[in-house]
Amino acid sequence: MRKIKVLVVDDSLIFREVLARGISSDPYIEVVAKAVDPFDARDKILEYSPDVMTCDIEMPKMNGIEFIKRLLPQYPLPVVVVSSVSETVFEAMKAGAVDFVTKPNVQSAQDVEGFIYELIQKIKIAANAKILKVIGQSISSDVVEEGPSVRGRLIAIGASTGGTEAVFNILKVLPSQIPGIVVTQHIPPIFSKMFADRLNQSTQLRVKEAQTGDYVDQGSVLIAPGGQHMRLKKVGERYRVECFEGEKVNGHCPSIDILFESVAKEVGGRAIGIILTGMGYDGAKGLLAMRRKGARTLGQDEKSSVVYGMPKVAFEIGAVERQMPLETMAQALVTLLRRRNG
Repeated sequence: MRKIKVLVVDDSLIFREVLARGISSDPYIEVVAKAVDPFDARDKILEYSPDVMTCDIEMPKMNGIEFIKRLLPQYPLPVVVVSSVSETVFEAMKAGAVDFVTKPNVQSAQDVEGFIYELIQKIKIAANAKILKVIGQSISSDVVEEGPSVRGRLIAIGASTGGTEAVFNILKVLPSQIPGIVVTQHIPPIFSKMFADRLNQSTQLRVKEAQTGDYVDQGSVLIAPGGQHMRLKKVGERYRVECFEGEKVNGHCPSIDILFESVAKEVGGRAIGIILTGMGYDGAKGLLAMRRKGARTLGQDEKSSVVYGMPKVAFEIGAVERQMPLETMAQALVTLLRRRNG
């Protein structure tokens, strides 16, 4: 197996060396070059043709987000952003970065070890990722009307690598009359609230990080908190979420399967399930359980997925009823809701 060639870009000499030595410890990764700023990085890209680039956001001469925006149209190179805890990571994802990792406390050997392990995994995923630019289609605000096709309905979405932008591209065009939505996105703690707040500010929907006891009401979206699983319970005619800590399921907490399996049990044929871009197989079995209970199910296709892992597994086991490009997903969802028995 050919080693993954990585370019490390960071203005801190110490951190650059720690990062380079750490990821080089993996037998399948080779750090071919290191750069101190975007201009140095540009020259190293031309010289070494790396497969993946790790990139700091705060750098001299040009910040990482602007660099990614300028770089990717010319060199479609998978980028993993290495950043402090900040909402700017979502701007980096919007610019075209594949994923992000938060910088560790360099005084803590345990923090650094965990950071290196996570970064290695994300570099391996990024090496097989696609660089995409998806523009959502607008939907008329009156396409979903209050009535039997909306009341009692629920939408469940699961996503991983590339999912923050995929979820945003769906939600940003949905009308406020949409049935309640629950989302499990593989994301670290703290960032899940930032993600929810960003969606709340940039869509017509009421979006928040879920807490135990929250109800899934029409026009609202609940995002599973990072580091906690989220499941659904039916209470009378409404649906309420429970968030809880637990072991990783399919390598993740929150797990999409945990959510989808609870939706299959509590909502049955009144639900619609959507599985989006991501590595691995989390969510596939849960989506299959939903479909077996009569739910309608949609899966993102290979061409529009940053990583065609989870949607592929779900499709292959028969969990996905219809597979489609991300840009048509929102309209397909609304079409299903307009069918009284959909």
